[in-house]
Amino acid sequence: MLRFVVLLLTLAATPALGQSTTLKVATIAPKGSIYHRVLQEMGEAYRGAAGPQARFTIYTDSIQGTEADTVRRMRIGQLDASMLTVVGLVEIDPAVAALQYMPMMFRSWEELDYVREKLRPELEARLAAKGFVVLIWGEGGWVQFFAKEPILHPEEFKRSKIFVWSGDAVQASVMKSLGYHPVPIPIADILPALETRMIDAVPVAPLWALVGQFDRHTRYMLRINWVPIVGATVMRKQSFEALKPEAREALLAAARKATVQLRAHRVPQDEESIRAMEKRGLTVRTLTPELEQAWRAVAERSYPLVRGTMVPAETFDQVRAALAEYRKAGR
Repeated sequence: MLRFVVLLLTLAATPALGQSTTLKVATIAPKGSIYHRVLQEMGEAYRGAAGPQARFTIYTDSIQGTEADTVRRMRIGQLDASMLTVVGLVEIDPAVAALQYMPMMFRSWEELDYVREKLRPELEARLAAKGFVVLIWGEGGWVQFFAKEPILHPEEFKRSKIFVWSGDAVQASVMKSLGYHPVPIPIADILPALETRMIDAVPVAPLWALVGQFDRHTRYMLRINWVPIVGATVMRKQSFEALKPEAREALLAAARKATVQLRAHRVPQDEESIRAMEKRGLTVRTLTPELEQAWRAVAERSYPLVRGTMVPAETFDQVRAALAEYRKAGR
């Protein structure tokens, strides 16, 4: 009898597989941004399929900490999903770094799209093996160089104190090896670091500069398209598999729609953000052919340092092979 009572209590305390539940989702993206809006639309689709008791709670603006923090929170079940850039995704599997950590490797969004589709099955399988399901692949714009001074040449940037993501010791090491001066800090600390001159240059996508108001301190932007900001929204496999089948399908359908929305928005987002900052006094400078050649030389000198450290050697080589294939076809 006692065993029967214990069994009943255990069953009562255990959520039934597929029952409506609260999904907690984190992102460093700002509230009201396109990234927040697509998550809201996913939440609406999920609630519609999962039932009236379902909840979809979104934590924006790094409320749940850095991307590394949100990955840790997903692993212990405090969060169900997170919209991450490559900075967070490499906390799960380093191969994803190939989409972002190779300076000036990609020359257009079309090249990135081609390479990612080539690598996507393998990348998703690697993330799944670590316990995560990919819902959305997306982009956050091209990284441009914002600086307090009108710097143009690679050698001039060696005098700058340059922001890098905190916790990214490998990137900082690579930059130091090339003669630059990285200052690792959380993205939330960029503005006060600019105000105190702890840093004076910020490689960042235009939207982040606009929202963070970095341009009020870095009055010059070098349009260089250094690397694309690439990311994915991932969900704990345990959370995903616990959903009702209809809720899973609704979530995946909304994710497919979100992927299309984000892809359509990436070019206008960069241009609109730059124009808005120009109205606030930002000076945008473009590369001459000679300057572009000088910057590409710096990027290419970094590849032996990046390959096998920031990006697994095998994946690095896959990217270069896919790009060669794409360019040979004259696309």
